[in-house]
Amino acid sequence: MKLLTSRLALATTLVITAGGAPALASTAEAGDAADNAAEGAATQPTKVKSKRAGAEDTGDQIIVSADALNELDFIVGQDALGEEEIQRNLNGQIGEVLAKLPGVSATSFAPGASRPILRGLDAERVRVLIDGVGTADVGNTSADHATTVDPLTVERIEVLRGPAALLYGSQAIGGVVNVIDRRIPTEAPEGGFDLNTLSGMDTATGLRSGGASLDAAVSESFVLHVDGSYRTTDDVEIPGFQLSPDLRADLLADADEEEAEGELEEAEELREAAAQEDVIPNSSTETYTINGGFGVILGESTFGASVGYYDTSYGLVGNPEGGHHHGEEEEEEEGEEEEEIVSIGLEQIRADLRADIALGEGFFSRLKLRAGYSDYTHTEFEGDEVGTVFDSETMELRAELAQQRGGVIGAQYTYRDFSAEGEEAFVPPNETSQFAIFTAQEFDLGGVQLEGAARYERVDVESQPLALERDFDLFSGAASLVVTPGGAEGVRLGITGSRSERAPAGEELFANGPHIATQTFEIGDPDLDVESAWGLEAFARGQLGSAQFSFSIYQQWFDNFIYLQANGEEEDDLPVFLFLQQDADFFGLEGQVAVPMIDTDEFALVADLRGSYVEAEFGDGTAVPRIPPLELYGALEAQVEKFDLRAEVQYFGEQTDVAEFETPTDDFALVNAYLSFRPFDNERNIIFQVAGENLFNVTGRRHSSFTKDFVPLPGRNLRLSVRTSF
Repeated sequence: MKLLTSRLALATTLVITAGGAPALASTAEAGDAADNAAEGAATQPTKVKSKRAGAEDTGDQIIVSADALNELDFIVGQDALGEEEIQRNLNGQIGEVLAKLPGVSATSFAPGASRPILRGLDAERVRVLIDGVGTADVGNTSADHATTVDPLTVERIEVLRGPAALLYGSQAIGGVVNVIDRRIPTEAPEGGFDLNTLSGMDTATGLRSGGASLDAAVSESFVLHVDGSYRTTDDVEIPGFQLSPDLRADLLADADEEEAEGELEEAEELREAAAQEDVIPNSSTETYTINGGFGVILGESTFGASVGYYDTSYGLVGNPEGGHHHGEEEEEEEGEEEEEIVSIGLEQIRADLRADIALGEGFFSRLKLRAGYSDYTHTEFEGDEVGTVFDSETMELRAELAQQRGGVIGAQYTYRDFSAEGEEAFVPPNETSQFAIFTAQEFDLGGVQLEGAARYERVDVESQPLALERDFDLFSGAASLVVTPGGAEGVRLGITGSRSERAPAGEELFANGPHIATQTFEIGDPDLDVESAWGLEAFARGQLGSAQFSFSIYQQWFDNFIYLQANGEEEDDLPVFLFLQQDADFFGLEGQVAVPMIDTDEFALVADLRGSYVEAEFGDGTAVPRIPPLELYGALEAQVEKFDLRAEVQYFGEQTDVAEFETPTDDFALVNAYLSFRPFDNERNIIFQVAGENLFNVTGRRHSSFTKDFVPLPGRNLRLSVRTSF
C-alpha cells in the first residue's frame, strides 16, 4: 500500500503551484482580465498571451462536438492545443504532440507509433476522435499500431479527461482526444479562400515534412476543401547507447555464456547489439495523406461531407535480447542466420458526413448529426515478406439534440468488423456492435450549479470462428457540484463523482497467438467481466487577475480492471502475456498555472508551470504496469512585437514502483528552447520557428513505453518550421 504521507506531500506541492496563481496575479495588471474573465473561468490554460498588437488570445474552450455543453464544468477546463502549440510540438504522432500537457504521457512504442496516455490509462480506455467521431483505426489493439491522424493539417487538438468523457463511448473511461481538422468547412472563408501550410525539417530524425489545407468559396453558401501532407524521417539519432544499462548488462552476460560454449559468432552478435549507439536502427518513417470535402452553409445551419486517404510505413525496433524468434529464420548463403527486419504498412480510406441544423427557439436549439466510415488495412512485414494483415471496417453514427439551456441528449451507434490473416494472426476475426443513448444536464440552484451526465450502452462482441459471443449492458453516470467563491468571480470550485463501465474488447477476449511486432505471445480470456470504476475528483480552476490556473485531485476505484501482463513463461520462443483482471486503484494530481509576469504594450514575460502525478496499484498490492512517473514542467516566454522566445524544462521522475517482470526507469530532464519570428506588423499569417530540443543531449526513456529499454527518446534536435495562413 502507498504511504499516505507521499500523497499528502505531492498534493501540497501541486496545491502550492496552483495556489500561487492568486499571489502572482495580484502583482500583474488586472485590467486585461475583464475581457475574458467569464469565459476564462471555465478554461484550463495552455498559454497566456499578452494583449499587445497582433497577439492572439488563447482562451480556448473545449468543444468536443457538444457545443451546447461549453459551460459545463466537467466539459470545459481541460486542454486545447492550437496551431501555434502544434507547430512548437511538431511530431508525426499525436501522442508525442500532447505529451507536455499535465496528466498526458505517450506510449512511445516506436517513432512511427505513439498513442496518448491520459492519467495513466491508454489503449481501450482512451478514445481518439476526429471532429467527434472515432479514428476507426486499430491503434487500441496494440501499442505498435499507429493512430491515423497527421498533425500537419490539424487546426486544434482538444483533450478531455474525467467524467464527461463517458458521453463519447465506454472506451473513453480514461479520457478523450478530439482532433479538429478542416475537412468539412462550416463557414465561408473571408476573401473567398483560406490557405494554411505547415512545413518543417530537423536534425535528430532527418525530418522533411509539409502539409497544406485550402478552403475555396464557390459561392456564399458552398465551400470546397482539399488538404494533403507528406512526412518522412530517417533513423532516430540518440545520445549514447541504444540499450538501457540493465539490458546491455544482460546481453554482455549472454555473450560470455555463448563464448564459453564455443558459439563465437553468437557472442559477437550479442556484443555488437550491446554496443549499438548514436542511432536507433529501423526507426525511419514515411507518411502521406490527402483529403477532400465540401460544406454547405445555409443561414445558421451547415452540411458537408469529406473523403480522405492516410498511408504510413514505419520500422519497428527489435528487442536484441529477445530477437525475432517467431516465424522461419532465413539463412544466408554462408549458412548464417539472418534476423528479419519488422516494419508496418498502414492505409485507411475514410468518409465523413456532418450536419448541424438550427431548430429555432423551441426546447431544442440544434440537431447535430455525424457519420463516419473507415476501411483500414494494417500489414506487418518480416523483411520483404508479408507476415500478418489486419483489416478493420468501421461505421459510426452519432446524433445530438442540444437544448436551449444547459443540456444535450443523444444516441450513438458503432459497428466494427475486424479480421487478421497470416501465420501470426494472434486475434481471430470478430465483430463488435455498440448502441448507446446519453444525456448531460445543468441546473442552477441559486449560485450553486448541479451538473449530471448519464449513458447506457449495449455492446455485442462475436467471433464466429471461435463460436463465441458476449453481450454486455453498461451503465455510466456522473454528477458535479460547482460553486463560485464570494468575491472571486472567474473562479470555480467543484467536486465530481462518477461511475463508468467498459466492456472487454475483442482483442482482450479472443487473442491467442504470437504477435510479430511486439515480440510477445498474447492470450486473451473469453470469460472477462465488465470493467467498472467509481471516481471522485475535486477541482479548482479559473482566472484571477491576469493569471489562469487549474488544479485537480482524483481517485478511481476499478473493479475487474483488465490489463496485459507477462507471466514469465514462453510459447514459440516468445514471452507469454495474458489478459487478466483484478481490482485496481488510481490516485492522481494535476496542476497548471500560467501568469504574465510582465505585460506592457512593448514587452511581455509569461510563466507557465505544470505538474502531474499518478500512482496505481492492484488489489493484491502490486503495481499496475507502465504507469508514468512524476512529471514537472516549467517555461518562461518573452514576447515582443515580432519575436517570441520560449525556454522550458521538462522533468520526468524515476519510476521504481514497478510490476513483476517490469524494470525501473531512471529520472531525466529535457531542456528546450523556441524562437518564433513574425515578419509582418500586426499580422500572424507567417511564423518562422527555430527549435532546440533536448539541448543537453540527455538520454530519456518513457516508463509508459513497452520498448523503453531499447527505444530511447531522440537526442539533441534542431528544427526549423514555417507556418502560414492566408
